[in-house]
Amino acid sequence: MHHFTPKTLRFLNDLAANNRRDWFEAHRGAYEQDVREPALRLITAMEARIREVHPAFMASPKKVGGSLFRIHRDTRFSGDKTPYKTHIGITFFHAATRATARTADTGNAARGRLDAPVFYLHIAPGASFMGGGIWHPQAPALRQIREYLVDNPASWRAVTQGPAFARHYTLGGEVLVRPPKGFDAQHALINDLKRKDFIASAAVADEDVMRPDLPAWLTRRYQPLAPLVDWLCDALTLPTDGA
Repeated sequence: MHHFTPKTLRFLNDLAANNRRDWFEAHRGAYEQDVREPALRLITAMEARIREVHPAFMASPKKVGGSLFRIHRDTRFSGDKTPYKTHIGITFFHAATRATARTADTGNAARGRLDAPVFYLHIAPGASFMGGGIWHPQAPALRQIREYLVDNPASWRAVTQGPAFARHYTLGGEVLVRPPKGFDAQHALINDLKRKDFIASAAVADEDVMRPDLPAWLTRRYQPLAPLVDWLCDALTLPTDGA
């Protein structure tokens, strides 16, 4: 079964060129048929598979508050007032996370949610990617991760420099210009301690987005990320056994 098709990518391209409420409402049927419904089917197909990747994580096909991000943008504090996102965002989250008010415009910990890593899928024509980790953690969680890194440098290197990880993924996100306060500027891993986000990502080609075996392919591709996610769960003292 194909979850996404050329019609999915075409709709996102057309939305980017016509990012207005009147256009969207006139094409809502295409959005539901070619974007939202296929995304929810994919999430349903990933419910058991994501637990194969990591037993503490879940996929929620709920239409509101589940794994699928809203298409509507939060424009309240943005100079860009276009009303819609021009991509599909899907997150597979820790079972302890409150799956509420899930938007791509705020950090993983915003709006009362638990600071926790996620597995993520971003679908945009010619710019899709998959990844995982924790984006924009709140200050206490960020310090907790940094302190854990100082205490466990060998395990950090093992999960971020292993061949399977390095073959597919690249660490990214925002970094500080200067060393974080309270940490040794000469530490061997100071460049990692400067990280404000602990995330890794890999590009996904359009042809892979439209694979008929997309759930199985994602499961295989997420596997090299699982040790990083597990490491972050340990750093934040989150359960890793799915209990």
